[in-house]
Amino acid sequence: MDHERRTAAAWFRALRDRIVSAFETLEDRGPGAGPAGRFTVTPTARDGDGGGGLMSVMRGGRVFEKVGVNWSEVHGTLAPRAQAAMASRGVPGIDGDPRFWASGISLVAHMQNPHAPAVHMNTRMFWTPGAWWFGGGADLNPCLEYADDTAHFHAVLRTACDAHGGDYYNRFKAWADEYFFIPHRGRARGVGGIFFDDLNTGDWQADFDFTRAVGEAFLPAFLPLAEARMGQPWSDADRDAQLIHRGLYAEYNLVYDRGTKFGLETGHSADAVLMSLPPLAKWI
Repeated sequence: MDHERRTAAAWFRALRDRIVSAFETLEDRGPGAGPAGRFTVTPTARDGDGGGGLMSVMRGGRVFEKVGVNWSEVHGTLAPRAQAAMASRGVPGIDGDPRFWASGISLVAHMQNPHAPAVHMNTRMFWTPGAWWFGGGADLNPCLEYADDTAHFHAVLRTACDAHGGDYYNRFKAWADEYFFIPHRGRARGVGGIFFDDLNTGDWQADFDFTRAVGEAFLPAFLPLAEARMGQPWSDADRDAQLIHRGLYAEYNLVYDRGTKFGLETGHSADAVLMSLPPLAKWI
């Protein structure tokens, strides 16, 4: 699947470029007298000769307090624990041949204004000698929820899903509700979205087209919310609620998130893997 892998990796890279550009454009229109934020781009490398990627992080902007948009294309041999995790999920042949290749984009944005929701999005392709699949999704994480924002975000994702599978939105929304639930807190980390993994219908092009649709839906789903809320007045109590919610987000990513565990297990840059953590958080 050399051609398919090259095609997917190039598209994930192009999506990364478009999102970075859109976020910097939003920064130019952001409130405040300070300079507009800009991304710092750092090449990353997996241990040994295993590929790498780009870590793009903006800190202290007018709109974004911290946002990371990472792209990677990595390959190699799965470590024993990662191999066992794949085997437990039913990946065929991984016991005998633990080689892998993976590429994708991963994004997490933590906002300056507490009224503007934090957000996560990723899309990815994974290959082993015995299997291939796509995964990804997007979810909204406001500390101060607005029903209209939640409805807009879900409506855009529903439209993307409905164009590719009549049951995709309901299936992948339910999966997100389960996946982004924090058992030790007994609550979700946000207002949901969609999540899918192990997507292989047998039609690579159809599955790739759907994965692209999810990635393409991100900016229309999120940018209007960020733009509408970035100049809204906020109080010390609003900021306190934001920091406490970020603590919840950090707990989830460090304890439960599958991507965090996989990235650290496979030797990718720890800074890139942990990019999702907020710049400031607090606990009661």
